[in-house]
Amino acid sequence: MLTLDLLRHGETERGGGFRGSLDDLLTPVGWQQMRDATAQPAPWDAIISSPLRRCADFAFELAQQCRAPLVLLEDLRELHFGDWEGRHASELMVEHADDLGRFWTDPYQFCPPGGEPLVLFEQRVLAAIEELAQRRAGEHLLLVTHGGVMRLLMARARGLARQDLLQVEVAHGQRLRIQLDEPGRLRECPY
Repeated sequence: MLTLDLLRHGETERGGGFRGSLDDLLTPVGWQQMRDATAQPAPWDAIISSPLRRCADFAFELAQQCRAPLVLLEDLRELHFGDWEGRHASELMVEHADDLGRFWTDPYQFCPPGGEPLVLFEQRVLAAIEELAQRRAGEHLLLVTHGGVMRLLMARARGLARQDLLQVEVAHGQRLRIQLDEPGRLRECPY
């Protein structure tokens, strides 16, 4: 079994919207959100982070404080939104309302132009989790990552249908826990 605490990065300098692959920095509020979420650290065997700075900068600080090893894992980066990168939903509603609606309704069936198909995003994230389970079985890890990664993992842990992925709410600086059992099944756990 593998225990994973999931931590979403805090508020970023550029604000909301489809940030995906953009490497935004945290605001002071974002730093505080993450510090608050980890004020009572668990006995983590390691901290695993997305390499994007909104995750990695805080993960580096926390790893030093906790004296835990830090691993940057490329496959925990956010979904790439293609032509929508850096744009807000309100802006897309004016120019691409139908496409945005299709994405919100079923992101597996509609991919933003030039974006990463959700099925490929799912494959890379789940492969990374499976690799962690194989290499670090029995450990308790903190994953510092993004809303999309956490939504995917929580939807799987809750047994939601694929089209319900975007119904999973994950706030900036939110911390959740899941476990991966032997047969590769994810389940949500309380702290």
